[in-house]
Amino acid sequence: MTAKLSEDARGVYIIAATPFTDDGALDLQSVDTLTDFYIRSGVHGFTLLGMMGEAHKLTADESIEVVKRVIGRAGDRQVIVGVSHAGLENVRRLSHEVMVAGAAGVMVAPPAGLKGDDGVYNYYAQAFAALGPHIPVVYQDYPQATGVYLSPAVFERLVDDFKQLVMLKHEDAPGLAKLTRVRDGEKKPGRRRVSILVGNGGLYLPQELRRGADGAMTGFAWPDMLVQVCELFAAGKAEAAEDLFDLYLPLVRHEVQPAIGLALRKEVLFKRGAIKSPKQRAPGSSLTTTDRAELEAMMARLERRLAASGRAHKLAAE
Repeated sequence: MTAKLSEDARGVYIIAATPFTDDGALDLQSVDTLTDFYIRSGVHGFTLLGMMGEAHKLTADESIEVVKRVIGRAGDRQVIVGVSHAGLENVRRLSHEVMVAGAAGVMVAPPAGLKGDDGVYNYYAQAFAALGPHIPVVYQDYPQATGVYLSPAVFERLVDDFKQLVMLKHEDAPGLAKLTRVRDGEKKPGRRRVSILVGNGGLYLPQELRRGADGAMTGFAWPDMLVQVCELFAAGKAEAAEDLFDLYLPLVRHEVQPAIGLALRKEVLFKRGAIKSPKQRAPGSSLTTTDRAELEAMMARLERRLAASGRAHKLAAE
């Protein structure tokens, strides 16, 4: 059993993919190999059942099975579980189940349709009441998907009023100014500082780290790069971190394409030996022959650039 999630969380909490077989069945063996791959990459924690994890395609039993499987292999690495749902009773029930299973905390996104600052505040007030004070919560701020905007002022109110809110999953875009406003607000007397991990595929990671982010929570298929960049920043080597990030930037950008981003990530994880099949559970996107050839060329180019920079890189998971 790992410690519960706290405001001190740092590093890379990888958004884990959910592996399926070619015929769409849950692939628990690949859950194991993927978990081991992430651990070898140096991640500091896991986030399960997120949007990248195809959580909405899993049955309730499958969701718990995946959570227990990863927790059983994660060792001392914390596991956060996405529990977002239109119904608060479903949020409450899944949250308690995963915490009993050994999760460190849960992540909750606002349901689509919330309007205004009061709507956001009141929804989370109800959610916190349903969960109780002892379950650490991550606010998932992804307005591109939810259509719900979180203002820094409302987030400050929530942090002040609810101690179980310990992290912001910051994924607004453009969102650098919001990140700065949240960090500036925490400097006021009596204000609590919470952890901020950033998403958007890591596309803005160096700038976000400079503005006060504590790490990344995203699913980029080279998590080892994310880990190294965050560790270099933490060691005060920001320029070296950006130099490393720049080598991967074409693939960071390539992976965040709408519609086929998950297909690309799963294809990379497949090619790196982490999962047995790149298939998504239906309905899902797929890559064309041209898409795959293009990706392979970009991966080969990355290997050449890494070699030229003196950073040898092993492509396979083992």
